[in-house]
Amino acid sequence: MTKTDRDTRNYSVLGHEIMTRIETLASHTEQEGEMTRTYMTAAHRGAASQIASWMSEAGMAVREDAVGNVIGRYEGTDPGSAILMTGSHFDTVRDGGKYDGPLGILLPIACVAEWNRQGKRFPFPIEVVAFCEEEGVRFKAPLLGSRAIAGSFDKSVLENVDDQGVTMREAMISAGLDPTQLDAAAMSKGDIAAYLEVHIEQGPVLLEENRGLGVVTAISGSSRFMLELQGVAGHAGTVPMASRNDTVMAGAEIALYIEKRCNESPGLVGTVGQFNVPNGAGNVIPGHAVMSIDIRAGEDSIRRSAVDDIQAEIDSICTRRGIRKSLEKTYEAASVACASWLQQSLEESMERHGCTPRRLPSGAGHDGMIIADIAPMAMLFVRCGNGGISHNPGETMSAEDAALASQVFADFVENFSATEPV
Repeated sequence: MTKTDRDTRNYSVLGHEIMTRIETLASHTEQEGEMTRTYMTAAHRGAASQIASWMSEAGMAVREDAVGNVIGRYEGTDPGSAILMTGSHFDTVRDGGKYDGPLGILLPIACVAEWNRQGKRFPFPIEVVAFCEEEGVRFKAPLLGSRAIAGSFDKSVLENVDDQGVTMREAMISAGLDPTQLDAAAMSKGDIAAYLEVHIEQGPVLLEENRGLGVVTAISGSSRFMLELQGVAGHAGTVPMASRNDTVMAGAEIALYIEKRCNESPGLVGTVGQFNVPNGAGNVIPGHAVMSIDIRAGEDSIRRSAVDDIQAEIDSICTRRGIRKSLEKTYEAASVACASWLQQSLEESMERHGCTPRRLPSGAGHDGMIIADIAPMAMLFVRCGNGGISHNPGETMSAEDAALASQVFADFVENFSATEPV
């Protein structure tokens, strides 16, 4: 058996181990029968404990910071060297998928365990970070874990409340964390040589092209709004069509314009994810409606142009239909480019393992976009099955792709140099 054959066999074993651990981690859920794990719930704390145990078994020193990130450190031969950081998040959306986040934690842990079995160390330390919160579900504040490490945690969100009226501060204290120590979680520029996040694609591109892996070029910027429409409620049978100030019809026209406008530019996407009619009834013309708007693109200029056009069209539609409006921006994030030299290193690792490199943007946000404030950042995408669906119980991937991603990740680490090529 050749070395290549042995390596392939070893990583095949790792691929199955990663998939098994993802299933085990999925047992930590708030609702039996669905994958829901939100910040500082019992399920979330149970998952943190399980991840810490696996890190320790892999030969890492484990710590938890003040926000609840679980960090495993595999020491290098030069402890003073800047860190090669990797990881992802272990919280989920409600009734989401098993692989979104945990793959990027459990894959590096498996690789570190293999290096530890071989007695292999690197000049630099490796830190695997299980980011405690990325989705923003429970307290409507996303990316808490990465913001704490990047030193950009907004402490005002500690007073945000969940659906039961519990503040984030109270939830953290109940879980044994000390919010007054959040500043101590922050790292500085120079502490991290590079950050690499392995993540499922959450889309169909790699699947449709029959590719296991892809190299991310940038994380798309995002503009999000809540639009409140106020018209006049009336009897569904007696008010003539031409006399109506119908908020749902106005909202529907706005939503269709968003779809049309976002079809005009490659990489631009628009979503109306919420559309509510407070106190609506089947026999009443809707006088009040609320809808969300989410516009994303890899290039900020494309996104901003679309947002300007959509806002102008909202004004026009509401004026023509006699609808009063209130448009509130709830989130704004610029696109974040992945470091070109890290993209090149990932492509070289892919080529050494028989993969033809494919570059693509990420339409979803990730912890890497925050860590990029203090360190060079890269992402490796892994193919999704089932049409590329994500944030859904139908989310899936294969053990074969987990094995291939492990090989490429390990190759990247084993050939990593903290010095950016000139």
